[in-house]
Amino acid sequence: VFPSLAQAQASVANEVYQELGQPSVFLFCPTEYCSSLCSPSPSQSCYLQTIGQELLPGISVIWTGPKVVSQELSAVLLEEVEAVLRRRPIIWDNLYANDYDCRRVFLGPYMGRAPGLMSRLHGLLLNPNCELQANFIPIHTLGTWFQSELGSCAHPGHAGMEAALGDSQGAQDGSYSPQEALELALRDWVAEINQQALEPGR
Repeated sequence: VFPSLAQAQASVANEVYQELGQPSVFLFCPTEYCSSLCSPSPSQSCYLQTIGQELLPGISVIWTGPKVVSQELSAVLLEEVEAVLRRRPIIWDNLYANDYDCRRVFLGPYMGRAPGLMSRLHGLLLNPNCELQANFIPIHTLGTWFQSELGSCAHPGHAGMEAALGDSQGAQDGSYSPQEALELALRDWVAEINQQALEPGR
């Protein structure tokens, strides 16, 4: 019926989207959802070009970055993706995901995301550790990163600044310090653990 997989997917997604009354949040995950799955590149992928052309503009597209689990996200890559999809992507961030190897648990700060990314994103979803309690630091430091991004938007002169590790000025000048974010998260996590320990039945 359809000349390509991309056209079939776009047609079905568009029909479902319209049948649901064009909801304000409608997410589409493409078959090529990161750069390493694109042939030969995101900007030259016939599949993504078709998705960008055929998918209705109100439908958001999920993207994980250069890889399924991306250590870094850059504005340059997101600009390329935005151009081919004809919309800013929603990042599905697998930085902390451990469903592919549950022997590993990731407890470090949210990092490897260039400052000023928010202007290139339609949204960001964090795929967590499978262990519920282990997500305190990832979610807390993501919140600190997000707050610094809002500060950068309010003060555009800071948008390109990279805070040095341990820079205590990070929260004040709108830049993000992973080390400072980690220290804040650990402080709050210890307080949370101590509070839970005082609850009856603990």
